[in-house]
Amino acid sequence: MSLNRSLISPTSSPLLERALVDKLARRGEAVGGLGELEPVAVRLGLMQNTLKPRFREPQLVVFAADHGLAVDGIELPHQRQSHEQVLQLLSAQMPLSVFARIQGLELSVIDCGLANEMGPHERLMPRKIAHGTRNARVGPAMALEQAHAAIRAGMEIGDALRGNMVACAGIGVGSHEAAALVLSRLTQSPVRDLLVSGPQMNAESLNHLLSIVQGAQARHRDVTDAVEVLAAFGGFETAVMVGVMLVAASKRHLIMVDGMAACAALMVASRIASAVTDYCVFCRSHSHRGLDQALNLFNATALLELGLDSLDGTGACLSWPLVRNAAALLTELADGEDPGPSRPAAIIEDLTPSDPSGNPEPRHPA
Repeated sequence: MSLNRSLISPTSSPLLERALVDKLARRGEAVGGLGELEPVAVRLGLMQNTLKPRFREPQLVVFAADHGLAVDGIELPHQRQSHEQVLQLLSAQMPLSVFARIQGLELSVIDCGLANEMGPHERLMPRKIAHGTRNARVGPAMALEQAHAAIRAGMEIGDALRGNMVACAGIGVGSHEAAALVLSRLTQSPVRDLLVSGPQMNAESLNHLLSIVQGAQARHRDVTDAVEVLAAFGGFETAVMVGVMLVAASKRHLIMVDGMAACAALMVASRIASAVTDYCVFCRSHSHRGLDQALNLFNATALLELGLDSLDGTGACLSWPLVRNAAALLTELADGEDPGPSRPAAIIEDLTPSDPSGNPEPRHPA
């Protein structure tokens, strides 16, 4: 399965953007009166190429995998093993499960490469590439063929997902560290900046962690191609996310990016098709300082800053109402549905008249 990068269109449209801003101005007491909701609303309109952005069947997808770096003892004290996190998530023993249900998000967990075999569950999708990656300090975390297979698996998942919004998060012991290595190499950022959780981080733990990841960096010092970097350092959860993000952007769907693994996946995806970032908003489930740096790499900030220390995906759940409300600024009126057009007249006039469907909506790749 392949994706022509030209299928991912940039969202830039000065005419539509002006119309969106004007529409918001007519609905508020003053431009900017609704703060950060306004630019989010404009972005949603540009993503969907309409004056009336709407969402249907929103999805929250958590990608899970184990990582070879974990054998070097990088897990935090009292940290649950990867398969335990998945089991608790599926059995609604974590806040993320409850928040997803409350917010109307359909939760799915993808087994991209857990070391343990998981029993069947209606919300668990088995797409195991292997039983965890290898230790990047010893060799590539995955074979290049496995990286391509994981991206293809993600594209198949993305093509099958319902709805037009997907929130992406990755979990697994070693996920943060593997993602930090990918981001560090692709952006030439100091890996230390992506690993330091905050001023309270234990110096001995940080030094141990740095010795491990720097050993991995030295082992693969000459690797620079995005997919090769993914294979050298990354996790299967990150690789599968790359494929999901590429397909979602090709359909002009919103992507909510939550956590270090999701940021690493987006960075790889953007090296394949740069316009994929046009379809993203950023969330956070941790107050981790390294995540500040990861978001800075995209010149982005999170929709909400709640000081969370929770499973990745939690921040996306709590941010989803903001996105819905931003869209409502453009689609809803106090007296009901806005009777106006879904696009500026000039855009409608410029649409190709030979569209055999007779539908004025631009057609996007499925």
